[in-house]
Amino acid sequence: MKNTVNEAIANAYGTRVQVFKSYVKSSTKRIEQLRMPENYQPPKFQQFNGHGDPRQHIAHFVETCSNVGTDGDLLVKQFALPLKNAAFDWYIDLQANSIDSWDDLQNKFFNCFYSTRRTISMIELANQHKGKDEPVLDYINNWRNLSLSCKDTLSEISAVELCIQGMH
Repeated sequence: MKNTVNEAIANAYGTRVQVFKSYVKSSTKRIEQLRMPENYQPPKFQQFNGHGDPRQHIAHFVETCSNVGTDGDLLVKQFALPLKNAAFDWYIDLQANSIDSWDDLQNKFFNCFYSTRRTISMIELANQHKGKDEPVLDYINNWRNLSLSCKDTLSEISAVELCIQGMH
């Protein structure tokens, strides 16, 4: 039946329907045998769709899980819950029995999803200047937000000096 339908679609539209295999969990039997804490209730997770910062997603996920008493390899059992769209597609396409620890899952996740967050250098930060009509508080807030993306470590004194320098 599948072949007949696939042939009909191919003839009519010049493309074939992708035939899917049945879903098999990516976690090993050892992970599946782990038990959640007694009275465990899944928390409300922030959703991750494959866009955004994967480090932030992992940090939110770990913190949310630790608040309800789950950590370590138990994180593997909950990881699919906040995923959707491209991220969930990635998850269901993982090879069967390929995840045997939280570290395994994190490594695979970071190999697939990467941050698009731009980092800046100290030079770029030093070249920031307050606009002629820009309110001082707006400049300071914008400068501070930009400084959070600086790849170089800044002492508090250096940060204040650079920010003030940009006001002149």
